Amino acid sequence: MLRTWRQRITLTDLMVWAIGLSILVIVVWGTIVTLRTGKYTAASWLDLTIAGLALGGVYALIAMGYTLVYGILRMINFAHSEVFMSGPFTAVFLANALAQSGFLDRNPFLSILMIAALSMAVSTLIAVLLERIAYRPLRNAPRLVPLITAIGASFFLQYTFRGLYGSGIQSYPIPIVLQGAWQIGGARIFKSQVVVIIAALLLMLVLYGIVQRTKIGKAMRAVSEDKEAAALMGIDVDRVIVFTFALGGASAGLAGVLYALLFPVVNFFMGFIPGLKAFTAAVLGGIGNVPGAMLGAMVLGLVESLGPNLFLDGLGIPAPYQLKDAIAFVVLVLILIIRPTGILGERLATQKA
Repeated sequence: MLRTWRQRITLTDLMVWAIGLSILVIVVWGTIVTLRTGKYTAASWLDLTIAGLALGGVYALIAMGYTLVYGILRMINFAHSEVFMSGPFTAVFLANALAQSGFLDRNPFLSILMIAALSMAVSTLIAVLLERIAYRPLRNAPRLVPLITAIGASFFLQYTFRGLYGSGIQSYPIPIVLQGAWQIGGARIFKSQVVVIIAALLLMLVLYGIVQRTKIGKAMRAVSEDKEAAALMGIDVDRVIVFTFALGGASAGLAGVLYALLFPVVNFFMGFIPGLKAFTAAVLGGIGNVPGAMLGAMVLGLVESLGPNLFLDGLGIPAPYQLKDAIAFVVLVLILIIRPTGILGERLATQKA
């Protein structure tokens, strides 16, 4: 048995596990030291947790686009970050017009619905056009070809919107009703964060219900399992794929508006970092797995919010919050070393949806 184990374990495996163990030791040690110092109160941790959940909710909605497309076509749609950008970057002009007229503050709920509807419509249109123009002609091509096409489409969309709307930063107006924060037990909870968390959770439930409980969702899972067999059973594969892109685009469009509530500025490059984080969340949860994308996004959001203070502050690192992006990706590496298929990746191997 020992000989078999030695044959199966390579030097690369040992190095990877050594890196993972080193990361784990640093994380545990930094956490213990931070908690012993008592520098942060329970209210501070609650504040950071709420912020992490809000950010994770946005990542989850973006990650849905990545995981749905991968589940159907087995390709990574790297242009999805620009699908996310296109909606809120277009809707900001409507938002500013509503704010200047005073309608935004008089009717905040209706105004946000109008802004979200425009953002979702634009993102859905861009996603469908991407599928029809860039991806459908290459559906039977080698996997590397659609991947390169997706990267090219991403740059094309970035600079198209830069040409249309300019390279400057546009400020998103926030309704007065969503400005400020509530003080709960000494913790400061921003109203916009609560709205983002509730809206993200509701939409995630709706998306999961569509995939699991509807006829089109059953068709999506059938196409994901076997396109040829699904076509023989009478399923319109092209229609299902278009619906998948549209669903991911609508989710990204709403995520863009929620992201603008948290960080009220937009520009043509705003999709890159959130898109990268959302893709990371999809991989973390198990790429192609809808619940996995949601779970991975929440974990990533919490790690990004809590990690700098929890892991690094006790180690004496100055300005640890500047390393929040590095922490998120390091934790991703740690989890993938322990579980290479992602948190819920085992289900993907059997159901592929």
